[in-house]
Amino acid sequence: MTTTRTARGGIRGRVTALRDRRGRDRGQTAVEFLGMTPFIILIMLVLWECALIGYTFSLAGNAADVGARKGSGAEFASWAACQEGAKKDLPDAWAENAVVTCRSGGALYEATVKLKVPVLVPGLFDLDVPIEGEAGSPREEQSW
Repeated sequence: MTTTRTARGGIRGRVTALRDRRGRDRGQTAVEFLGMTPFIILIMLVLWECALIGYTFSLAGNAADVGARKGSGAEFASWAACQEGAKKDLPDAWAENAVVTCRSGGALYEATVKLKVPVLVPGLFDLDVPIEGEAGSPREEQSW
């Protein structure tokens, strides 16, 4: 089979065919982007919740550590010092549901802090698992 070139089927004809095809695809990128936008937003929300979970772990551990240190060094009312120290630096979203348990166990003063992860969209996703942080500090002996 032989191919013959005509003026219409030559290079100019191919450029014209490409130009016609480009016109048919006009707006396709915009439609694909609009179709993917809800998925992109959903992925961003899930990633933000994961960041909040990690931050809650960090806050719970730090609050328990501060509470145990304050409780072990208090001369009087070590329980109140532990409670105040643990809740002192917590942001409002975490402090309102914080549960602090302080106890003296032999040579260690121990604190446990349970925090609830705040949600970005209430009602859509709720994590009912409390994040717990535990810490201990050696008791400081008071000398008179």
